[in-house]
Amino acid sequence: PHFLRAQVLGEGGIFALLRVVCRMRDAAKQGPRRVVQFSCGAASAVAAKLTLASYPDAGVVNAFIAEEHEDNRRFLADVEKWIGCTITVLRDEKYGASAYEVFRRQRYTKGMYGAPCSRALKRDVLDRWTTPGDIPVLGYTAEEQDRADAFLDSHGGAGEFPLIEAGLDKAACLAMVERAGIKLPMMYRMGYSNANCIGCVKGGEGYWNKVRRDFPDRFEEMCRIEEIIGPTAYLMRDRKTGLRISLRQLDPDAGRHNTILPECGFACEFAEKKMGHV
Repeated sequence: PHFLRAQVLGEGGIFALLRVVCRMRDAAKQGPRRVVQFSCGAASAVAAKLTLASYPDAGVVNAFIAEEHEDNRRFLADVEKWIGCTITVLRDEKYGASAYEVFRRQRYTKGMYGAPCSRALKRDVLDRWTTPGDIPVLGYTAEEQDRADAFLDSHGGAGEFPLIEAGLDKAACLAMVERAGIKLPMMYRMGYSNANCIGCVKGGEGYWNKVRRDFPDRFEEMCRIEEIIGPTAYLMRDRKTGLRISLRQLDPDAGRHNTILPECGFACEFAEKKMGHV
């Protein structure tokens, strides 16, 4: 059978087949592939850099979200140069990669199991791209051990968190990116703690009041979504009654919004040594 197959393939086909077999053999020797989930934030950028220092053949993927700040694409290109690896950008087609479209069509914003946009635009898209046996690598920081534990529980114990292992918090990751000569994403520079969607449904009172001031159009769009779906979609709760209230009912002076400043300590410097260079 192998001889007949060789006759059909021809000389060029035989060498192509041999190359595939060799890649499969090498992959089996190297063990499972690490896949870093890059979110266009400082933490996931450092996670990618650390992972590639230990596993040069690791993959790095990004799920594009329409509501992110446009400067995130610039940051992604800068990070590609820093880590020396092309980042594979994936994009949802069902909802046009729009979190707000997910809310409108599913008539749901968030609940005890999180927000539907995370599954529709990130987890589902990434799951279709990955292959069985891949190990997901996430940029959860030292103060996010609870999120890492929840991820392991929901993914059968599969997952790696290099920032937690290195003891790196968000402030350290911000500092490491700046020390590498990379300008932080615009959302950080505007005082936000993350570079995720502009108008994230997981944000609190202070966050949404800042969005109201900085991005009034996005604030208004979320208000309209709440009104279309109804009270079950209201993001805020009245502190006295505990009842849901809409963003339009939110006191413009309610809440606080704390900015995380870059700060590099011992764990930061130790991690940079592990990378070999910054």
